Amino acid sequence: MAAEAHAPTASEYIVHHLQHLQNIPQKAIVDFSVVNIDSLVIGFLVGFLGLFVLWLGARKATSGVPTRFQAAVEMLVEMVDTQTKANIKNANSRKFIGPMALTVFVWIFMMNAMDMLPVDLLPSIWAKIYELAGHDPHHAYLRVVPTADLSTTLGLAVAILLLCLYYSVKIKGLGGWTHELVSAPFGTSKNPIFAIILGIINLVMQIIEYFAKAVSHGMRLFGNMYAGELVFMLIALMGGAAALSLSGVLMPLGHVIAGSLWAIFHILVITLQAFIFMMLALIYLGQAHEAH
Repeated sequence: MAAEAHAPTASEYIVHHLQHLQNIPQKAIVDFSVVNIDSLVIGFLVGFLGLFVLWLGARKATSGVPTRFQAAVEMLVEMVDTQTKANIKNANSRKFIGPMALTVFVWIFMMNAMDMLPVDLLPSIWAKIYELAGHDPHHAYLRVVPTADLSTTLGLAVAILLLCLYYSVKIKGLGGWTHELVSAPFGTSKNPIFAIILGIINLVMQIIEYFAKAVSHGMRLFGNMYAGELVFMLIALMGGAAALSLSGVLMPLGHVIAGSLWAIFHILVITLQAFIFMMLALIYLGQAHEAH
């Protein structure tokens, strides 16, 4: 006889919502064959949506009095262009880095904004589809915020790191960049023995610096969005407790107030995190253009 369905506990609810839709069950702590399908699909969908919005802005642009939509897009492009010029002095590099920075800001903002949807909206729809396909809806996992997935944020950070390495070689030359790796930050020495020792220390410090930049770049965005996702889950649990409570007075009121205040505050968070990620990318790329 089938087991009777029961309402999930708070911990079961959160654990279920933190599970990714994956290609295969994860069997190890680190398994690079596992792909978080939900992060990839939602990330690409909102990315194409962002490109479509910017394409509409460019398509409908006029030389006359701009519409509100055109003015908003122009303000966004001007903001990114100003920050790019402030950090990247090479005009040729700005031709690629400027549009890249705009893409990064819009893409991350769109992925962050998925956190503004009701917690159970898309997972519930996916559970129904999963059930219609003949599967157990209790095993229908879906996380809708790609930037709350560490693989997404670290992937973006590694892409920025690779660009930094590319521009370091392009601007300074392979010899110049290699010399910088063994001569900064502690300089060189005329004594051959000290020069070798300092070169090894400098190289280690440079490797640590590049590694720390990439990890902190990705972890900062992930940590903020993961925390925001958890808070929304806790607020959703407050609503569930209100539905099950007999008094049903203070809990629903607290649910509405907490949800509204956190949603309003989170608008600032998702925008600020997208801006910070873009700015750090520009700063790191600007450092790649400069001699140490």
